Amino acid sequence: MTFKDFIDKYLGMIIGIVIAVLIIVVGGDSIIAALMKIALIVGLGWFGKYIQDNKTTVKDKLKNWIDRM
Repeated sequence: MTFKDFIDKYLGMIIGIVIAVLIIVVGGDSIIAALMKIALIVGLGWFGKYIQDNKTTVKDKLKNWIDRM
């Protein structure tokens, strides 16, 4: 796997993790907060990967949702 293939495959997850880290920078230091932060990183990473893998479906659903508003 080349670097370009890696970026193409995991760009959504990378973006999700970067957003999660930016959100976490503001957070506290308790154990529960740390576990929530880890869950946030994994969740946003997975969400970014899902969006990247299903671009057309997500685009259509988002367009329909915006049209209803």
